Amino acid sequence: MARISPLVALPPIAFVGLAALFIFGMGREDAEQLPSSQIGREAPSIAAVTPLGDLPVLEDPMLREGGVKLVNYWASWCAPCRAEHPQLETLSEEGVTIYGINYKDEAPAALKFLDELGNPFAAVAQDEPGRTALEWGLYGVPETYVIDGEGRIRYRFAGPITVEIMEKYIRPEIARAAGE
Repeated sequence: MARISPLVALPPIAFVGLAALFIFGMGREDAEQLPSSQIGREAPSIAAVTPLGDLPVLEDPMLREGGVKLVNYWASWCAPCRAEHPQLETLSEEGVTIYGINYKDEAPAALKFLDELGNPFAAVAQDEPGRTALEWGLYGVPETYVIDGEGRIRYRFAGPITVEIMEKYIRPEIARAAGE
């Protein structure tokens, strides 16, 4: 009698495992969002960043004091950053504190971007080498974090903030972080 190799069962088992992962991923509350290990943790230090022009400088204690704030990673070369900018402007005009971290960008281009579109940031820092972004677990720009009054990351959104995203996710997370 011919003996069947146990390796023949490996492809169907791998397929079932992969299908289970996909089904689990689709069942998440926000299936499009990438998971973050930073949620619930203290915001990583931003000590490695540098000033951006003569704009107010984002300093580490700003993340750990006061109320709820957003940290937004952006770049002038990033088209989705340009698309989300009106929503950041709206939140800023409504009194939400937003700190900007310019990611892997040249200072003149970043300053021109803010000059053209407006500056919604209470303070800004430049992370040209991307070291700080690595500590934050950044996937790419734009990426926005909701930080509570104790300096803990409460929520992370990877991608551009549209009006729908702002209403469905960002505003409710700001309210939750504020304890409302």
